[in-house]
Amino acid sequence: MHLSRYPRLHFAHLPTPLEPLPRISAELGGPNLWIKRDDCTGLSSGGNKTRKLEFLLADALERGADTIITQGATQSNHARQTCAIAARLGLECHILLEDRTGYHDEAYAHNGNVLLDQLHGASISIRPADSDMNAEMEQLAQQLRDDGKKTYIIPGGGSNEIGALGYVNAAFELTHQANERSLHIDHLLHATGSAGTQAGLVLGMEAMHSGIPVYGVSVRAEKQKQEENVYGLVQRTAAFMGYSPNLVAREKVVANSDYVGPGYGLPTDSMVEAVKMLACYEGILLDPVYAGKGFAGLIDLVRKGHFKQGENVVFLHTGGSVSLFAYPNIFDLPGYQ
Repeated sequence: MHLSRYPRLHFAHLPTPLEPLPRISAELGGPNLWIKRDDCTGLSSGGNKTRKLEFLLADALERGADTIITQGATQSNHARQTCAIAARLGLECHILLEDRTGYHDEAYAHNGNVLLDQLHGASISIRPADSDMNAEMEQLAQQLRDDGKKTYIIPGGGSNEIGALGYVNAAFELTHQANERSLHIDHLLHATGSAGTQAGLVLGMEAMHSGIPVYGVSVRAEKQKQEENVYGLVQRTAAFMGYSPNLVAREKVVANSDYVGPGYGLPTDSMVEAVKMLACYEGILLDPVYAGKGFAGLIDLVRKGHFKQGENVVFLHTGGSVSLFAYPNIFDLPGYQ
C-alpha cells in the first residue's frame, strides 16, 4: 500500500513511542505489556485523531475549504484536535457537541476539552442527546455556504475512508518499530468508538500479512454493532484505496463491549482502577472515556488468562488525558495538607 498517493499534511509527531510497561506487567503477571503512545502525537496535547486529520485536512485544502465543521460528544478529543489544526491552518472551525452523558456540572461543561476548544478559537454549539449529528452538520454547512463560506464536513472521530488512512499508516509504523527491536507482537488492543482507528489498523495489518490481530474494546456500541461499523469502514477504505472490499475477512474484526458500563462517557469502577494503576505504576495518564476503558479491558483480560504467559501485548493509547479535568470527582483521591 503506497499511501503517498493520497494528499497528506505532516504535523503529527511521528513515530510515536513504543514503550514497555514493566511494573504493570509484573503486577498482573502473564503477558509482557507494551504501550504505543499515540497520546504523544503533539497536536493540542495529542491523541489518535491527529493521524486522521493529516489526511482529512489535506483533502479539505485541496477542495479549497476555508471552514471546517465537525461533531462529537461534549468532551470530544476529536473536536479539540480538529479545532487545533484548523487554528494552525488559519481555517474557521465550527463544532457541534452532543450532550450524550447528561452531565451539566461546571467541570464537565466548561473544563477539559471544552476549555481547549475555546482557546483554539472554535465556534461551539450544543445539541441534545440522540440528535442526528450528520444532519445537524449539513444544516449548519448550508447556512455557512449561503454566507459564502467553503465548508468541509469531517465526520465524528474523523472516521471515514480518508481519515482511516491515518491508521493504515500507523499499522506500518508499529510493525516497523517492532521489526527494528526484534519484538514479536502477539496482540494489539485499543479502545474503539467511531471505528476509524480500528478499521485502519485492521486493514493495514492484514494488507501486510503481519499476523498481528487487532482487538477493540468498545466504549459505546454493543459488540455486533461495533464490529459491523468497523468492518463496513474496512471495506469502504479498501475500496477507496483500489483494493477489493473483501480484502479483509469479517472475522478479523473483533470488538468486546463488556467494559462500556452504563454508557458512553459514564465512569466505571474498572476504568477508575485502570487510570489510577497506569498513573501510579508507569507515570502515564489515560482518559476516562476511551483509553481508560480500553485499558480496563486489557487488565481484566489479563487477569482472566485471555493472553498467555510471555506473549507481547501492545496497548494503543489513543490519548485524551485532558478530559481527566472534566471528571475531577470520580477518583476518590486523598486530600493534601
